[in-house]
Amino acid sequence: MSYLNQADYVRYVCNCGSLKPISKIYFCRHCLKIRCGYCVCQEVDSHYCTNCMEIVPPTEVRLKKNRCSNCFECPCCLQTLCTRAGHVPLRVAVTEGEESKDVKTTPKKVYYLSCSMCRWTSRDAGIPDQSVATGGWPEQENPHMSRINALIDYHKILASIEKQQCETKKFRPKRPFMQTTMFRITSSMIRKHIGHPTIPAAPSTDQPPPAVASADVEELPADIFTKPVDINKITTLEQRLQHLDVQAENVHELRPQRRQFLVKRSQRCRVCEHSLSKPDLCSQSVKFKIQLAAFYYIPEVRIVTCEPLRPGKSSELLLKFCNPTQYQTQITLLSLDSPMTPVTVTDEKDELKQENLEQESESPNLLPSIVRQVPVAEETKPINVHANADLTLPQNSFILPLRDDIAEYDDTGDTHNFQDDPKLMVWRKDNKAVIRLHVTPDENIEENEPVIIGFVMQYGYVNTITTLDHKALQKVDLKVKLYLTVGNIVGSA
Repeated sequence: MSYLNQADYVRYVCNCGSLKPISKIYFCRHCLKIRCGYCVCQEVDSHYCTNCMEIVPPTEVRLKKNRCSNCFECPCCLQTLCTRAGHVPLRVAVTEGEESKDVKTTPKKVYYLSCSMCRWTSRDAGIPDQSVATGGWPEQENPHMSRINALIDYHKILASIEKQQCETKKFRPKRPFMQTTMFRITSSMIRKHIGHPTIPAAPSTDQPPPAVASADVEELPADIFTKPVDINKITTLEQRLQHLDVQAENVHELRPQRRQFLVKRSQRCRVCEHSLSKPDLCSQSVKFKIQLAAFYYIPEVRIVTCEPLRPGKSSELLLKFCNPTQYQTQITLLSLDSPMTPVTVTDEKDELKQENLEQESESPNLLPSIVRQVPVAEETKPINVHANADLTLPQNSFILPLRDDIAEYDDTGDTHNFQDDPKLMVWRKDNKAVIRLHVTPDENIEENEPVIIGFVMQYGYVNTITTLDHKALQKVDLKVKLYLTVGNIVGSA
C-alpha cells in the first residue's frame, strides 16, 4: 500500500468539486456519493496519551489543559523523557566525641528525567532530583498567568450574561397592562410588563484593566556585537514555539513540558449525517468500527506505462483497473461532458413493487422518518484543472469480476471467459484488468509541461443497505470524474 502515499497522478473529483486521490476520499453508502475532507463533519471521540495510552474524559482534559500528568517531553529534541534512578551519598549527623572521618555515608536513591535520544537530563536545567519516581516535578510558571486568568474569568461572566439575555428574550411572556391604582407596583415592574428594558445596573468592577501599549524597549547589552556566539547554546525556532509562554533564548533555560493529548475522531457525512469513519475507542487499537474509504467501494485506476509524449502525436497509454467489491461490476469510459446523474438498474418485479408502494402512499409525508431525508444543497467548487490532451475512449465496456482473496494465491489461471476486445484488453487476472488507450497532446503545449487527461468512469455498484421501501439489493450505475497526469512533454512535434 506504499503507492497510496506517492504523488497524486490519478485524482478523483469529489461532489464538492475538489480533486483528491483515492486514498483521501470516502464513499457514503447512503448518499451514494464521494466525500472528501471538506464534505465531512469531524467529531472527537476520545483523548489519549501516546506514551502511557491513558484515555482521559473531556472534562479532565480541560482541567489538565490538554496535557498528560505523567509523561514529559524533552525540550531539546521533543522526544519522550524517561525516569532514571541514581544514588546520592547522604551523611549522618556527627555526634559529640566522634570525628568526621569515622562517619559513614549512606546512599540515597533519587530519580531524575533523562532523554535517550539527545542525553538531556533534568540536572542540566537545574531541576532538583525527586525521591519518588511517580512525579512531583516542579513546573515552570507562566509569568502572565494572572492576567490570562483574569481575562478568562471576565469573558465567562460576559458569556453567562449574554446567555441569560437570550433566554429572557426567547421565553418572555406577553402580559396585559395592569393598572397601578389597583396594585402596588414599582416602576421596574411596569417597565417589564410594557416590554421596555430595565434600567441597566452599574458596570461591574470585575473588568480587568485594559492593556496599554508602551514604546519603552529594553536596551541591548553592550557586548551584543563583540561577544562570540555559540549556536549549540541558543534555542532553535521549534524549541521556542514549544515554550510560547517563556520562549527561552538559551538552552539551559529550557524546561520539560508535559506531553499533549491526541484525539481519535470520527467523520460524518454532511448531507445524511451517517458515519463514514469511526475508530475503535481503545487507545492501543488501530482498527475501525466503521471505515467507508473509497478504495473499498470504487474501482481503482492506476497508470501502468505511457509512451513518450509529443505535441500532436498519438501515444499509447496503459491503465489498470481494480474492482475492490464483492460483486461483479461493469465499467464504461465516457467523455467529460457526459451527465453525472446515477442510473438505477431495476428488474420488472422491482418496478411492479415500486408502483404498488407509490399507489399505497398518496403523500411522501406518510412515510416514516427513516425513509424521508431532507435534501441539503451542496455548493460545487469550480474545477481549476483542464485537460490539455485528447483521449481516444473505447466504445465498448468491460467487466471486472468480484474480489477473491484466495484467487490471488491460485496459479491455476483465470477461469473467467469474457469476450474482450483484443484491441482494448491487454491483460486480465481475477479482479484486475489492463486496457490500452491512446493520448494525443495538444500542439500548443511547451516542453516539460505536464499532460493531463480526463474522463468519466461509469461503474456498477450494488447497494447492500436495505430500507423499508427497498429490502432487496439495489443495483446502481454510478459515475465519477477522473483527471490523470500521464507525464511531461519530452520534445517538439
